[in-house]
Amino acid sequence: METLQRTANRGSISTGYDIDNSLKFEADNTEIIYRTNDSGTNRKTFTVSAWFKRTELGVDQQVWHGGTYGEATRIGISSYQVADDSLWIDVGGGTGNAGTLYRSFSTLKIRDTSAWYHVCVAVDTTQATEANRMKVWLNGEEVTDWAQHQIPAQDFQCALESVTAMAWGGYRPSNLVLFSGYLAECHYLDGVAKVQTDFGEYDEDSGIWKPKAYAGSYGGNGCYLNFDDSASLGADSSGNSNNFTLNNITSADQATDTPTNNFAVMNVLNGTNSDITTSQGGTKVSNSGSSICSMNATMGVSNGKWYWECRFANDPGNTNTVFVGIAAANDPYVPHNSNNYLGQQSGYGSIGWYFVNGAVYNGTGTWTGPGYGNIIMFALDINNLKLYFGKEGTWQNSSNPVTNTNGIDIATSFASLSGGTDIILPAISVAGGDNMDSMNFGGFANYTQSSPASDENGYGTFEYAPPSGYYALCTKNLAEYG
Repeated sequence: METLQRTANRGSISTGYDIDNSLKFEADNTEIIYRTNDSGTNRKTFTVSAWFKRTELGVDQQVWHGGTYGEATRIGISSYQVADDSLWIDVGGGTGNAGTLYRSFSTLKIRDTSAWYHVCVAVDTTQATEANRMKVWLNGEEVTDWAQHQIPAQDFQCALESVTAMAWGGYRPSNLVLFSGYLAECHYLDGVAKVQTDFGEYDEDSGIWKPKAYAGSYGGNGCYLNFDDSASLGADSSGNSNNFTLNNITSADQATDTPTNNFAVMNVLNGTNSDITTSQGGTKVSNSGSSICSMNATMGVSNGKWYWECRFANDPGNTNTVFVGIAAANDPYVPHNSNNYLGQQSGYGSIGWYFVNGAVYNGTGTWTGPGYGNIIMFALDINNLKLYFGKEGTWQNSSNPVTNTNGIDIATSFASLSGGTDIILPAISVAGGDNMDSMNFGGFANYTQSSPASDENGYGTFEYAPPSGYYALCTKNLAEYG
């Protein structure tokens, strides 16, 4: 847990206030939720608070949006208009102030795909003091470092008026500047200006910013989205019944990856180069280039027993090779160099099985049976330095992770690392033009589970129950076993 705190995975710690669910958004699928503003929406005073976890970088994205496109009031991340992945706030005018836009870009970079971030923006243009008309906080700290900072004029009327749309995950109705990642604990307060400490607090032990329950009012057109009902993911839990409409979002997009229990995903920052990317909540890994590329997960372990799954789908272009397995954090070859794949450099910190046209191979021959659409299981036992592979509920080679029987000896695979290794991560190598449909660490899967199962602590959602004593890669489990 100490390593996790040093790397500042904001909010991803155990807390007395638990958030059970988030909602996965994918820009490629035009996933967005929206509603039409009612009459009477306060256009001078409002607060927006939300937790978000990014899974794709280098593009403009919007977390929240209100009003028309050209004169929007929005919270987002900018990559095209200013330096990559900067916090972006607009307060745009509607009727009475049409044609006016106050735009701010922070110098802060939001690039940690392993972390949950909290943003809180409070606007009150009735204030006579300019500095009090707009306050912005990121992870509990007021944002004061701005590349450009424009504060609305006194009594400015923003674009949050009736007939226009309010949306989470992009701009509606044109479905532009869409978000990719997870949103949780989304609040909009109509006519109410609050501060960041109404929604979060610093953990006494670690100093990490974490969520707390909001206890204030919402105003007539306010809303609170906690995404806890998979059958009604746009439901407003504020008591106002200001429900949102789903666009290309289904119950399968509900996730258990949250600010109070952060799950591993594949780490786009750790990829070999820009050809290898993630989508679908950081679970799908694709390679648009011509050479093989590799990527590690966002969480590694130094002890304990861990479980995850993957699925290799027969998507268009999947005709060659995808490797799945593990790698050492200090492996000099994976994912650091193009054209190096899991297990290629014997003894240097990685091991993996690879899919070729739907069959699975290893260094000693073909593991017949697994094919496109099969769920592959992984059980990693750091305590005994063993790795287990399975398919569709059956472990390969009559192995048994619970009894430490017939597992793969991973100590040999890491023997040549200088100084040894203390962190091992799930990893993947993908040939040019191919993709891995889903790496499921329990927080979200890009496939529907027919019989969902969790680990013994009740964490994660898998197709198959993790073996006894094996746990999902999430921060609550890492705090206890990692």
